[in-house]
Amino acid sequence: MRRVVFNQKGGVGKSTITVNLAAVAAAQGKRVLVVDLDPQGNSSHYLLGASASEATPTLADFFEQVLNFSLYAKGPAEFVHATPFPNLFIMPSHPAIAELQVKLESRYKIYKLRETLAELTGQFDEVYIDTPPALNFFTLSALIAATGCLIPFDCDTFSRDALLGLIARVEEIRQDHNAELQIEGIVVNQYQPRASLPQRLVQELEAQHLPVLKTRLSSSVKVRESHDKAAPLIALDAKHKLAQEFTALYGELSGVAQDAYIAE
Repeated sequence: MRRVVFNQKGGVGKSTITVNLAAVAAAQGKRVLVVDLDPQGNSSHYLLGASASEATPTLADFFEQVLNFSLYAKGPAEFVHATPFPNLFIMPSHPAIAELQVKLESRYKIYKLRETLAELTGQFDEVYIDTPPALNFFTLSALIAATGCLIPFDCDTFSRDALLGLIARVEEIRQDHNAELQIEGIVVNQYQPRASLPQRLVQELEAQHLPVLKTRLSSSVKVRESHDKAAPLIALDAKHKLAQEFTALYGELSGVAQDAYIAE
């Protein structure tokens, strides 16, 4: 399974969802790789802490290598770094990745990530790909490389209005570039069950027969503590409500992994 977490809106929890689902999978004995395609490097800092800035080679080095052919090019495994957490590995990002985008687009290197992850098949049970908050070269590369797509929804009116457009874009990429790509579901994040707006927005999505996952992720300050300590919730406090929600979400996804949502 290669799973991408995608939304063009920032601040919806893409990195948090990516890292915590990957950490749950790793805690359950799966060998897991996180691929951080966001120049901000939030997933990289989440898993590596202060050492993220020293990690090398990064995905910026990988894409630089893609642009400059060499007989002595590094293999895909050389860009994979261990994290402090058992079974959990990362291909870290770097701010310089953003500077390469125009060149990569102009030379149509959109399939290189998929080819690279295919070379790593057999080394990892699951791959989680974090993406920038934009539909750009890196996000398209991720959607072309993935087999499953999760769309975070943060119970906001603007997010609701954008969902149909996001689903349509994923479907277009599925038809044009990646027949294996499935929308696994919409992840309701920062959910407050006692507030009327989140309840109403989620009910509206369900009434439209959109693929809303049943597990809700609560709004919690524990997430900030988790970021600050560079420790996924399952490692920081496995008994915390939100850690248990991520575990439940992973279980739900494992059960629906074969069910594709196709936009009408």
